[in-house]
Amino acid sequence: MNAKANANRIWSIVSKQKAVIAIFALMVMMLFFDTTFYTPYNWLDMLRSTAILEIVAFGVTVAVICGGCDLSCGGTLCLGGILAVMMVNSGLPIWLAVLAALVSGAVVGFINGFLVVHQKTEPFIITLGMGMLLKGICQQMTDAHPLTCTSLDFMQISNKKFFGSIPSLVVYMLILFIIFYCIMRFTSFGRNCYAIGGNYEVAKYSGIKVVPIKWAAFVISGTVSALAGVLLASRMNTGSSVYGDTTGMLVNCGVVIGGTSFAGGVGGMVESFIGLFVIQLLTNCMNQLGVDGYYQKLCEGVLIVIIIAGDCFGRKLKRERV
Repeated sequence: MNAKANANRIWSIVSKQKAVIAIFALMVMMLFFDTTFYTPYNWLDMLRSTAILEIVAFGVTVAVICGGCDLSCGGTLCLGGILAVMMVNSGLPIWLAVLAALVSGAVVGFINGFLVVHQKTEPFIITLGMGMLLKGICQQMTDAHPLTCTSLDFMQISNKKFFGSIPSLVVYMLILFIIFYCIMRFTSFGRNCYAIGGNYEVAKYSGIKVVPIKWAAFVISGTVSALAGVLLASRMNTGSSVYGDTTGMLVNCGVVIGGTSFAGGVGGMVESFIGLFVIQLLTNCMNQLGVDGYYQKLCEGVLIVIIIAGDCFGRKLKRERV
């Protein structure tokens, strides 16, 4: 009996920490290979490489916790970057260009929120369609050609280093992580988001203003995605309509991998950070080992399927025990 109870307890812990287990498994695996995996430079490079996706994920997580999703984040990222580059190239101040990009993201989020929350449509379909619409707009704006930024100051936003060696993107990511973590854990807005995602009707009849709060979650997601687009455009010193093609699916998959459920009301910033980092860690490991690019996508897909399937299986066992 004790053995069975211990086994159930171990499985309960494992089922909640699948992404963390994947990280440890990859780290242990890399101990047996002669690579630069454990060097400080490699780890800083991994954090810098995943910073853009992590920033997008922080905003998307707010929408997912409320019981929604945002597949338009890739198109919003693309639009924000292109707008910023175009405005900087026209001679406007950088701060104004960044502000305009953020406003564009907020407008996209506002429209998504109106259609999903106010009109009660399916968020998956609406945000997917919005993402496709934005990509088409971006192609028209750029004539499907990259726009090179003429301002070195703009390029320095994402390419400078703090304290001599820490990439600025890593610093921005950590600052936003702390801000969003505090918002979701220590404010009434964050608590209401969890309540809305947990049970929309109960939250509504409990006096929570469910419509404006869930609507605001989409506005936040759009604004943060546009900010990530500005940072990506700064890092690459270009705005391009090809940016963000896979961002929507990758970010939403990463969020779920970390433990933030599409059902809403479960997860948080830590979980989303871990979920996206697992994908980046796997990519880095395969690059270190010289795995062909075609097989890398295969391995990423297998990892995503295994973790999400394990999550579904764990939830099924939990329901059966209840």
